[in-house]
Amino acid sequence: MPDTSVSTPPAPHPRLRRLQAGVEALLIRLRPYLWVWPPIAFGAGVLSFFLVDRQQWLGGLLALGMLLAWVLLLGEGLIGRLLARRGYPTLPQGITAFIAQLIHQETLFFCLPFLLATTVWTSGQALFTLLLIGLGLLSIIDPLYYRLAGRLRWLYFAFHAQCVFVVVLVTLPLLLSLTTAESLGYALLAMVVFALPSLIHLLHPKGWRSWLTLLGVALLLAGAAWSGRAWVPTAHLRLTGSALAPELDRDSRTPVGELDLTPEALAREGLYAYTAIRAPRGLEETIYHEWHHQGELLDRIPLTVHGGREAGYRAWSHKLNFPETSSGDWRIDIVTSSGQRLGSLRFDVSAAAPQRADGEIHVLQGIPGLEWRRMLPGMPGSHGEPG
Repeated sequence: MPDTSVSTPPAPHPRLRRLQAGVEALLIRLRPYLWVWPPIAFGAGVLSFFLVDRQQWLGGLLALGMLLAWVLLLGEGLIGRLLARRGYPTLPQGITAFIAQLIHQETLFFCLPFLLATTVWTSGQALFTLLLIGLGLLSIIDPLYYRLAGRLRWLYFAFHAQCVFVVVLVTLPLLLSLTTAESLGYALLAMVVFALPSLIHLLHPKGWRSWLTLLGVALLLAGAAWSGRAWVPTAHLRLTGSALAPELDRDSRTPVGELDLTPEALAREGLYAYTAIRAPRGLEETIYHEWHHQGELLDRIPLTVHGGREAGYRAWSHKLNFPETSSGDWRIDIVTSSGQRLGSLRFDVSAAAPQRADGEIHVLQGIPGLEWRRMLPGMPGSHGEPG
């Protein structure tokens, strides 16, 4: 006779039950103190930012902890199903949402110092960083966060995908010494993959046509995200010093001399654009000096930056072939190979009231994103002006 007995899952181990109950009780006790977590995560981000050059291993360790937390969060559903099949109780939905909230807060506030420090506030990058600040505030306002997690699931998954994008963008250069373009590519890929649940909730695909539509929308999202890459801060590269000069001492790598910026003087002497770029130790990346006259791109000069110098890697470009009609506004954009801007040098060429290139290196101190003056074009210390 066939065996009609119903197999039952093995009884859960009492130690695992007690451990699970203890974790649940601990999280419930910690919940009233959730407000402490964002400042801790922000402090860890600031610490990691400053230790990139001095203690690379510690900055990498903090970044690795971030990624492990995300692995735990992303694997929580699979782990819960495996435990349920074996008869073990899973954590209540409220507890899992609480854990997700902790990791979202950790991600946003850990990454925020890197973005504040590298954002060019006079560009579209300011909108990206302000969006991240808004998401961070959303993550600490419980009624809004849990309404998002419980009722607006598609929007919650989009929030989740944005957090994945930021954590990959910030941590991979610390761990693997990837270039800005490589980190951005991996971050965009991760964001699109984790945005798929949002698209599924919106489109509810059933047949093969709807699944093809879903794939097309995902590819469109990836293309739109890549086309907007110039609005994303570099996270690890930042301009720490800049100068304009007629000459450069190559032994000491410092600009020297003074020059009135008239069309005749530039045609005769040329002009050096000096920049110091701060980057993590072990990183080697190509950046570009893009010389613009009256908004038109004239030259794009590649420069190789090596990370690890706290004051920034010193690089320069030298322009000699100024046009005959060189009067007017000039702008030198410092950009990565992916088109992300680190800053700009601006100067005006005029025979009547010439500006002066004095070779003085204008240094930006501390976390420049926290200096309000950088948010105003033309103020000393801003990315929009060399002064």
